[in-house]
Amino acid sequence: MSEHGSAQTIGVLHDIVTAKANPGTLSAHIADDAVFLSPVMHTPQEGRDKVEQYLGAALQLFGQHGFRYVREIVGVDNAALEFVAEIEGIAINGVDLIHFDTDGKIHEFKVMLRPLKAIQIVREKMLAQLAGG
Repeated sequence: MSEHGSAQTIGVLHDIVTAKANPGTLSAHIADDAVFLSPVMHTPQEGRDKVEQYLGAALQLFGQHGFRYVREIVGVDNAALEFVAEIEGIAINGVDLIHFDTDGKIHEFKVMLRPLKAIQIVREKMLAQLAGG
């Protein structure tokens, strides 16, 4: 795999976070068999549609609360992107761990959050977001 593929996907994520791109543009960068691992859901969300749904909801939720990436480590087939946000006075710190397939598409997207209060508030907001409320 070329490093260009993963770098291009990371670039699209940055564009979405800074509101320069529509979250739907990420679809072309998600593998058909992708998996989303959430800190607030007990089962992996499998398949492009599910990954798109959960990533879209998370980006929309966090986008309303000062979400920004503050550090990144990007390799050929893996990336770690540290982020911060604040929801209802709770400072949120997290890491997106991303594994890319040989085409540079997202194959696995795992989100880690801290502190515990952050996980609780994000769970509440994400469930409401996914339910359309």
